[in-house]
Amino acid sequence: MEYVLGVDGGGTKTTAVIASADGKVISESTSGASSFPSVGVKKASENLNAAVFEAAKKAGISGIRFKSSSFGFAGLNIEDDHKIYKKIVGNRRLNKHLDQKKIFICNDTRIGLEAGSTAGNKIIIIAGTGSNCFGVNNSGEQANCTGWDYILADEGSGYEVSIRALRAVMRAYDGRGEKTGLTKAILKELELKDEPGIVSWTYGKPFSKERMGKFARIVCACAEGGDKISKKILREEAEESVLSVTTVAEKLYLRDKEFDLVFVGSLFRCEKHFKDIVMDGLRERFGKIKFKPLVARPVEGAIRLAIRNL
Repeated sequence: MEYVLGVDGGGTKTTAVIASADGKVISESTSGASSFPSVGVKKASENLNAAVFEAAKKAGISGIRFKSSSFGFAGLNIEDDHKIYKKIVGNRRLNKHLDQKKIFICNDTRIGLEAGSTAGNKIIIIAGTGSNCFGVNNSGEQANCTGWDYILADEGSGYEVSIRALRAVMRAYDGRGEKTGLTKAILKELELKDEPGIVSWTYGKPFSKERMGKFARIVCACAEGGDKISKKILREEAEESVLSVTTVAEKLYLRDKEFDLVFVGSLFRCEKHFKDIVMDGLRERFGKIKFKPLVARPVEGAIRLAIRNL
């Protein structure tokens, strides 16, 4: 039997799936993060190996050799990142089990897109802790925008919403901005007595994007309760998501063409004040757009790419 390998290498965990050449899943396993910006190159390699070889062990296959393999990694944004991930995948232990001519390495948005749509024209928009947008068209052309992480470009993300919420609380405390229901809600969430306590909470521990980006659900709840500042934050970040999709669609010449939009991320759970604004804004611009929530797991897209690469 010929075996293919699909890997979703994220910033918190790695999922490896072994399948037959016709796509039947044989086994899978998970391990820690294999995104090198999160854990470093050495640990990323170790976690990748742990997921792959545990999956092989579960399948009862010794000395397995994969006819084709596909890896989707978080944090793969530029050519230098690709070179590093090529070294991670090509580590001494794993490399001998891979067909060197059939290895595909990409950003994890690509495997998410493949998992979410089989259409020729398709775009994925991510609005989770981070944001990203990527698409392909019938001609095989690719385009992306944003996703440059929390300093350079993370608009339309839970992190961006959360940071703006924290700043709004401090602006209100200073008297530089309007009072907002976010103050009471965030202080309650953090079990703090007053706003200066937020300063200690923010800077008292090493920076973590996930830790700083956890307030989006609170912003949504405050917006639903009528808070003007929360509504404004969510509306403007939704408009950023619309801009990202529009930019990618224009690059792929999809203005008047039918295409799927796969959407994923926790911000889309905030329907009235985020999701609906994104959908309405895109319907106005693209009459033939089809919205598709991502229901399959991204690793399934990795398997599809591995099989296609055969």
